[in-house]
Amino acid sequence: MAGATDHRRAQDRQSAETAPPRPAAKRTGPSEVGPSQARPSQARPSQAGPKQTGTNPTGVNTTGQEQADLLRPGPPQAGPPPPGHPESGSTHPPSPTSNDSRGTRNTVVLLALSALTNLADGIAKIALPVLATRLTDSPALISLVALTLTLPWLLLSLPVGLLVDRADRRRLLWLANGVRLLAIGLLGQAAVSDSLSIATLAAAGAALGAAEVVAQTSESALLPALVPRAGRERANAWITGVETAANEFCGPMVGGLLLAGGTGIALGVSWIAYFSACLLLFLLAGRFRAAPKAVRVGEGQAAETHVPSPKGQLTEGLRYLWRHRLLRTMALILTVLCAAWGAWLALMPLLAKELLHLTPQEYGVVLSALGMGGLTGALTVTAVNRLLGRRWAMFADLLGTLAMMAVPALTTQVWAVATAAFLGGMGGTLWTVNARLISQNIVPDALMGRYSSAARLLTWGGMPLGAALIGLLAEWCGTRTAFLLFALAVAGTVPAFLRNITKAELGRGTHQGVTGPGMADTNQSITGTGVAGTDPGEAARS
Repeated sequence: MAGATDHRRAQDRQSAETAPPRPAAKRTGPSEVGPSQARPSQARPSQAGPKQTGTNPTGVNTTGQEQADLLRPGPPQAGPPPPGHPESGSTHPPSPTSNDSRGTRNTVVLLALSALTNLADGIAKIALPVLATRLTDSPALISLVALTLTLPWLLLSLPVGLLVDRADRRRLLWLANGVRLLAIGLLGQAAVSDSLSIATLAAAGAALGAAEVVAQTSESALLPALVPRAGRERANAWITGVETAANEFCGPMVGGLLLAGGTGIALGVSWIAYFSACLLLFLLAGRFRAAPKAVRVGEGQAAETHVPSPKGQLTEGLRYLWRHRLLRTMALILTVLCAAWGAWLALMPLLAKELLHLTPQEYGVVLSALGMGGLTGALTVTAVNRLLGRRWAMFADLLGTLAMMAVPALTTQVWAVATAAFLGGMGGTLWTVNARLISQNIVPDALMGRYSSAARLLTWGGMPLGAALIGLLAEWCGTRTAFLLFALAVAGTVPAFLRNITKAELGRGTHQGVTGPGMADTNQSITGTGVAGTDPGEAARS
């Protein structure tokens, strides 16, 4: 019986070896079913072992993996394959829990980083102009010192944006904080040796301003890369609240108190804050360089992308902003508002000294009303957006800035000036949180540094212009008249806002994000002539 069984097994093996191969039409592999018929088990890549070949519907021989690729719905995506893809080198799918955990960690680190650096910036913001008032009574020279803190935004924004999109953004933050440490250290030495001058203050302000351009542009580009999309609105609200609380509230108030104890003490606290920020950067986790530039893809074939010249790359962010109606309108309105803020910060020390008769400590408290308003805006932005809508929440910034400039022109009551500053600070935060979310959802990561620098060239670049202009106006026609003229300029932005920043435009930018119609998405090419695809309104007008 055993011998007969062995004999039949041998015959079966011989028959299998000599049997003719089955025709390809009899195969039941993935190549014989259409995409709508393929089951998930049929679209899996082949397991370990020899590759199986078959014929796809076009008659081309393919491997099992190639068949799976053909059956995968949708066009191939540009950029590196996601985790879990066979070509990514990892067989494990991305973990939402892991991404959320890392995003939360990075948000906390960015919060602490913003708190420290903006605290130091807030101290410097009050220290330098107050020190200038001890050296001169000229409004123009005092405004000049304040001007140096913001002038680098006008001069360095575009080249810094290109640098941020090419270099490691965390290393740029280390570089910026190193420059801050050096500038504060040299300024403190001059203060201790009693050799301060307007020129020394201006040089220190210019160094701190240049470092701020690098640091702020790098931080803005880092956030969308380190924090998942679902957590960005919360992260933007928290970080903006910390920025305003530290820069506009705690910084000026602490700076005024520290200046009363001595200039060296105030500058020393700033130095320690910048040094601590350098240490915090080690805790960030994720990607610190810009993502590879995406290209437009079609039916399974990538389109050719023209590589811009260095000059073209330098202005690419500015062209992108200018071609997009919503982003352009927001930037132009914010330019006027930032010019008003620059004017307010530049001339308020002189107003506090000559008309309000405040001590440095009392001036720090008045200035901190800006921060209190900003902190209130950060804590209530979600509720305000839900109650009023994103459009009217942003419109509150126009009203707050108008009050901030008009009240000093109409009265010298300290409580009224402080209340107007509170309203201006709250409106500024409501605008900032919403504007950041809109731009982060629209702008590709590969262009984020250059876009941020271009936007701030137009917006924050208005601050030094406002500081310089109000100094000249105060010399010619008086302090209160200068404030009134700036209030009228702010009022002039209201018609442009109501006409162009509509609910529909804001809805597209906030909800559709990078894949909405007319928005630059990750499948669009960024060329030397601008981003392929423009705002629908622009296309209609052209």
